[in-house]
Amino acid sequence: MFKNAVALVTGGASGLGRATVERFAKSGARVVMCDLKTSKGADVSKDLGSNVVFVPVDVTSEGDVTKALEVAKEKFGRLDVAVNCAGTAVAFKTYNFNKKLPHKLEDFARVLTVNTVGTFNVIRLSAGLMGENEPNVDGQRGVIINTASVAAYDGQIGQAAYSASKGAVVGMTLPIARDLSTHGIRVVTIAPGLFDTPMLQALPDKVRAFLAKTVPFPQRLGNPSEYAQLVESIVDNPLLNGETIRLDGALRMMP
Repeated sequence: MFKNAVALVTGGASGLGRATVERFAKSGARVVMCDLKTSKGADVSKDLGSNVVFVPVDVTSEGDVTKALEVAKEKFGRLDVAVNCAGTAVAFKTYNFNKKLPHKLEDFARVLTVNTVGTFNVIRLSAGLMGENEPNVDGQRGVIINTASVAAYDGQIGQAAYSASKGAVVGMTLPIARDLSTHGIRVVTIAPGLFDTPMLQALPDKVRAFLAKTVPFPQRLGNPSEYAQLVESIVDNPLLNGETIRLDGALRMMP
């Protein structure tokens, strides 16, 4: 299915999302790549060829996501896979006693809005288009893959907002899989550990080396292509459903 799929990937201009778009494109699949209009999405799509179309999307916008789905239908005729990679983060303690400052409520709300509400927005709208597909021999019409984080389970100091947002993605995976099961749409979430993405690439080399050593095995940062490899495996394995898969080299984050 992966090689013949029509996919929509959010956060597709960089990091895990870009690796996923590239894997789809190299397999011959067709992709609607979504990212913010300030991203490098237009340039990335040109590099990947005519089977990749960039659509500027804020995942929290119903109008933006609807437009991207309309592009999928108009240009490629359907939607088989939706991969949610768009996300954001903030690092701040619940209360900074040195500065006598509480965590900004607007920052907490923004992270949950993008990571949780944005993910659900893409899911709920993508499901409608997938439901129009003719079912295969298993009765499957589509696959939705979300991105959580090991922080959903092992959140560190300063990650209250991020952990809450990713924990919510984990928590809604099973009920959404059950909701959509009647129409043959599978829902699976990936919880990545430490990956060599732009977020970590901005850190000093010493910090990156330290973080890599915290991973039991293999003792290194994950490669975004390994995330994309798991996406392919999920799409092609029809029994994977309603589950969150940790992709972390046995990492368990310490405070």
